[in-house]
Amino acid sequence: MASINCFHLRILILEFLVLVLISICFSSLHGISDSHLSLDFYKKTCPSVEGIVRKEMECACLSDPRNAALILRLHFHDCFVQGCDGSVLLDDTVTLKGEKNAPNNKNALKGFRIIDRIKNRLESECPGTVSCADILTIAARDAVLLVGGPYWDVPVGRKDSKNAAYELTDTNLPTADEGLISIISKFISQGLSVTDMVALSGAHTIGKARCVNFRNRIYGDFRMTTSIIDPISSSYLSKLKSVCPPIGNIGSDNNETSMDNVTPNLFDNSYYHVLLKGEGLINSDQELYSSFLAVQTKKIVEKYAANTIAFFEQFAESMVKMGNITNPETYVNGEVRKSCRFVNT
Repeated sequence: MASINCFHLRILILEFLVLVLISICFSSLHGISDSHLSLDFYKKTCPSVEGIVRKEMECACLSDPRNAALILRLHFHDCFVQGCDGSVLLDDTVTLKGEKNAPNNKNALKGFRIIDRIKNRLESECPGTVSCADILTIAARDAVLLVGGPYWDVPVGRKDSKNAAYELTDTNLPTADEGLISIISKFISQGLSVTDMVALSGAHTIGKARCVNFRNRIYGDFRMTTSIIDPISSSYLSKLKSVCPPIGNIGSDNNETSMDNVTPNLFDNSYYHVLLKGEGLINSDQELYSSFLAVQTKKIVEKYAANTIAFFEQFAESMVKMGNITNPETYVNGEVRKSCRFVNT
């Protein structure tokens, strides 16, 4: 018992030192406050912008509630790669290599046509006025609201990037089998705190994950501490194995299942209850509660599991912070695209 306690003490000290170093290294890299953004940016130039976005999102979510998760994921993947600048929406061209086909995005991102429809409506109503980056940010808020989540005011005034950052999708975006310290470092590098990370991870209360992202979790890759501490219940494990066969089964990588197996189409705090049971679908989720290093994040998970209001309030606050991650270059060279898929000619 003494050796175990000593081991845990060393782990706690290591965690503390790593987090301090991460905070020091990244504290000056990203300033998330953005003086260019305001709540009334389109008050005179396009006062109907929020109503148009809301109507299109209502149609999308009524036709398929999963569309809410698709738009929310698009927004996240946009903001974590060179800021919230609409770069994730760009198609490949002869002169531009977009982010859509990067390994962490290919087969994982959908919902582009929803943004296209919103953009087309706004171009008819207020041509050349509303950026794709703002459309995606507003749409993400409405997506959450329309499936039961909280409301927050969205500061707007972003410009669209004229370039993309294919390589940054590999370094900036958290992955399904990533360890807790690495995930924390990626959030801190964006100017987001550990609390922001746990709250924003709650977005996984809606949406699905592909087999390729949870195969290691269900077939016992014991390199991940979550598999050791909180094995998935046998009944749930059997269900997951029926969806995701072992590696080598052709075509199975893109089989999908819900990340919240209780209320998959409702934005609530069920995701955190799932983690308490040890049934997080992907390793990086369960790490928040079950990792040896999850001293701080475990307490936050328990807090949000016990208090939906606390989760909703922090999620809204953290979404505003994430939406304000900047790409300074867009304020010098940015534009308002006519099509979200291509830069203006």
